[in-house]
Amino acid sequence: MMRRRDLLAGFLATGVSGVLGMRPAYARNGPLRIGITPVFLDNKTGFVDRWGGYLENRLGRSIAFQQRSTYRQIIDLLLDGELDFAWICGYPYLRFRHALKLVSVPLYQGEPLYQSYLIVGSEDRTTGSISDLKGRIFAYSDPDSNSGFLVTQSQIEALGENRETFFRKSFFTWAHEKVISAVAAGLADGGAVDGYIWDTLAKRDPTLTGRTRIIGRSRKFGFPPIVASRSTGDDDTLTLQRVLIEMSVDPEGRTLLGELNLDGFSRQDNALFDGIGELINALSMG
Repeated sequence: MMRRRDLLAGFLATGVSGVLGMRPAYARNGPLRIGITPVFLDNKTGFVDRWGGYLENRLGRSIAFQQRSTYRQIIDLLLDGELDFAWICGYPYLRFRHALKLVSVPLYQGEPLYQSYLIVGSEDRTTGSISDLKGRIFAYSDPDSNSGFLVTQSQIEALGENRETFFRKSFFTWAHEKVISAVAAGLADGGAVDGYIWDTLAKRDPTLTGRTRIIGRSRKFGFPPIVASRSTGDDDTLTLQRVLIEMSVDPEGRTLLGELNLDGFSRQDNALFDGIGELINALSMG
């Protein structure tokens, strides 16, 4: 995860003003710039517009979403001061935490945690583990993804195998949904995918996930966080954090969270990502 390309989403907000009598945010000059990727919001422009309006109303500040294809592109923009906030994976967050601030972590099924799923095609009834995929074709989501790359690399390492030659061929799709599509279409024999994404798509597009089969679930890791650039003011950071957390007690906010298949956002500390840190250190990928 040096600086380059892919994935995910970032967001902002402040208080459930009015109805709950909370103090609204005050206006400032210039839009807040938020980085997003296809990880969570691919092909969901309408949702981004609605969420942007929600956040603008509660922040009293205009918002400019900037979408890029990969985590590395988003990290580049954060490090260069061209983004204020972004939604990224815990893997790049840990690698660049010296230059980033942890704002908030989504809650999924009541926890700030998620898993990596190992999937194969639904018609493949014989493959039962990562070892069965040796010498075959594999789809990753992004080289800077914990669930879509790092976890699988650690599983191969645990087998005592060479991570560079274990698969006959591997490729990056640059989105978890595209990993699922590649496996479903038979373009890959297996794939590594964010379990939250697979679960969410199973609700929205069961015909797609139904063409895949989960053969492994990793241990739980810290959910991909919303982060801020170190150059982003503390007032803006705290305001966004408060707005995100208060979404779960705002009727409109709950509707938007429902579209994301999330329970809310939470305040966490870096210890949540210790599990990812262990993988990075074990693989010497820090």
